[in-house]
Amino acid sequence: MASVLKVDSITGVTTAGSISVTGEGNSTTTNLQQGLAKAWFQITGVGTAALNDSLNVSSFNDEGTGNYKITYSNNMANTTYSFSTGAGWDVGGTNSTYSGTDKDEILTSTLEIYHVNAADSATDANLSMGSIHGDLA
Repeated sequence: MASVLKVDSITGVTTAGSISVTGEGNSTTTNLQQGLAKAWFQITGVGTAALNDSLNVSSFNDEGTGNYKITYSNNMANTTYSFSTGAGWDVGGTNSTYSGTDKDEILTSTLEIYHVNAADSATDANLSMGSIHGDLA
């Protein structure tokens, strides 16, 4: 018989903010908080750039062609957090593209990302998205 657990809050017994969960195979544990995305976003970047949806993002700025700045609602604890970004272009799949950031643009309060095309020129993306993992302040 299946069980349903309905709660508004989960707190660890020995450390309030640390809950271990049994991992796949039932032989290891993983920390629930460390596995959760602390922020994510999706942006429409062509035309008037706009934030479509997000978690823990208080604002979004279009800083220029292919350059977007995300400001967190709740800051990260340090600048050694992990982020991944991606972008989509509606050009028939002919553009080889990547996204990234300069180390100086990774702050505890913001993340600034850049998109360039195969010719290494800044370019706006139809969709830009990303997720951030690490410790909240």
